[in-house]
Amino acid sequence: MAQIDYFFATLSPYCYLADQRLEAVAAKHGATINYKPFDLITAFGRTGGTPPKDRHVSRIEYRAQELPRQAKKLGLPFNLKPAHWPTNGAPSAYAFIAAQNAGGGDLGALAHAIFRAVWAEEKDIAQDDVIRACLSEAGFDPKLADSGLLEGAETYSRNLEEAVERGVFGAPFFIVDDQRFWGQDRIEDVDAYLSGKL
Repeated sequence: MAQIDYFFATLSPYCYLADQRLEAVAAKHGATINYKPFDLITAFGRTGGTPPKDRHVSRIEYRAQELPRQAKKLGLPFNLKPAHWPTNGAPSAYAFIAAQNAGGGDLGALAHAIFRAVWAEEKDIAQDDVIRACLSEAGFDPKLADSGLLEGAETYSRNLEEAVERGVFGAPFFIVDDQRFWGQDRIEDVDAYLSGKL
């Protein structure tokens, strides 16, 4: 059975744009998804990237056009300047890891609920009540927002180290076998690779 290692950041607009298309591709091919939330901003500093606020104006302007354009193409509601961005993405990542360890819900739905809270619903994913609502929506116990914080922090840190070691430099980032795919617009390529076409 194929495995897709999915490196994502709970604050990334491009992860939000991925929607649940990766889950659909995995289901189509009987593949499993190994979700790996990680600290994208720290990864930028270690892999030659630049945080959005520090980029050249031409890149900032392009991002301002490209994100709404892609959201419209995908039929997703989107706010380019959400009320609570940037915020601390760690609490939502820790809760995701707790849910991953506990089981019983839909991890793809949880990831999308967190992304959607930021980019479409004007919610602060650093707040416990927002995280609990996302957990509940995806079929998990909302109390997971308050559990496994140390383990969550350790896993989050390990995911960052693994990301850097394996050549991950952005999000969303997918690794299948030795093949790396970067960006929400490469999900179709993951599908083609799993189909044996790439």
